[in-house]
Amino acid sequence: MIVRDPALGLLRGSMMLLMAAIVLLAVPPARGQEEEFVPDDEFVPEEESAPDEDAANFQAIDDLLALDEEVLSDPGTYSYDPGARRDPFRSLLIRNTEDETEEKRPEGPPGLLIDEITVEGVFVLPEGPVAQIQSASQETSYLLRPGDELWDGDVLRITLDEVVFKQELNDPTALRPFREVVKRLNPQQ
Repeated sequence: MIVRDPALGLLRGSMMLLMAAIVLLAVPPARGQEEEFVPDDEFVPEEESAPDEDAANFQAIDDLLALDEEVLSDPGTYSYDPGARRDPFRSLLIRNTEDETEEKRPEGPPGLLIDEITVEGVFVLPEGPVAQIQSASQETSYLLRPGDELWDGDVLRITLDEVVFKQELNDPTALRPFREVVKRLNPQQ
């Protein structure tokens, strides 16, 4: 009875491939593709170029480098316009206040950011609830009603103990282009 080992068959197949590779490497290249071998003791260096040629080559290199510097230093050649997207070349670790200063914010509630205000009081009038807010950057307090606009959002609703804002986000990856921000009347509680 003859027992065949599968590992032995795999070994034979690999040996056959190895022998075929050795034979292919040992065959000389086809005619016309042979390279002439020059031993080191018979090596003859190429003639050195004349000094005038070297000076011309260096001048050509200097001209190319000067042209590259001119192209790179010209401020009008390239500018990046992010449009409504975040500029990918600006760091995410540094808070971007440049966008806020590009446009001059108006006076009063339309120029306030939601993050920089605190709710000082809520009053119920016959027309509806009114919230008294204080800005961290200004000493004046303002009255807000539902529907009033701020610099980065709107007032959604006012209850006796909180004001809910709809803050617009400038994040293209967000599922919703806004978020609800709740400012409580007594933030200590």
